[in-house]
Amino acid sequence: MDREMQDLQSRLEDAFAAASAIYQKRGFQRRIGFGRKPALVIVDMANAWTRPGYPFTCEKIEEQLIPAHLKLLEACREHNFPVVFTTTCFQVVDPDNPNTDMGLWHKKIPIEVADYSNEDIWAIDSRIAPIKGEQIMIKKRASAFHGTYLAGYLRAIGVDTILVTGVTASACVRATITDGIADGFRTIAVREAIGDRIPGAVEWNLFDIDAKFGDVESVDSCLAYLNTVNFRND
Repeated sequence: MDREMQDLQSRLEDAFAAASAIYQKRGFQRRIGFGRKPALVIVDMANAWTRPGYPFTCEKIEEQLIPAHLKLLEACREHNFPVVFTTTCFQVVDPDNPNTDMGLWHKKIPIEVADYSNEDIWAIDSRIAPIKGEQIMIKKRASAFHGTYLAGYLRAIGVDTILVTGVTASACVRATITDGIADGFRTIAVREAIGDRIPGAVEWNLFDIDAKFGDVESVDSCLAYLNTVNFRND
């Protein structure tokens, strides 16, 4: 498996190099940059995605994503920057019920697993548990903005930059970032704090996001920003 992953990584790097040449020639891969007031938006770091045994379970949770989130949370809490957690669940998981709140999503994926009646499934992972004053938003669709009060909340408190983390790179994180820039926020994808289920999904989606919808930055870069933005004069 290690050899297969190495081969996949090598192929992705070759594809990224070729794609970068095309993008740069056409004016893509510009920088949106950090703003003056950040918020951390954590997408679907709930048990159905972070714990083993679910259809949505993602890779590298314990060894990479949880430690990265703990660092970001520590910095945001130290400097009193807002933190928003999102999770996904549904009140009517019977697909034959005409009043289901799953829309048509259940026709593509087993989203009925995220049953509101079983909070253990959709609760935020206790290892990065929210503290008092941090928002927890329930969403019904991929994007954290779709059908929620996220944009209004962020605007009301003066946020101009969102550091987006969580799962998955190919779906809910990506949809949140594309909606975020569409709603006028500086969108930053925190590389080590974003995961997925499928090999190569994180790498490809972050490459493409960086070309079109936001800046992909390392945890260390984001921590440096969080620890200094209150002192910037620009």
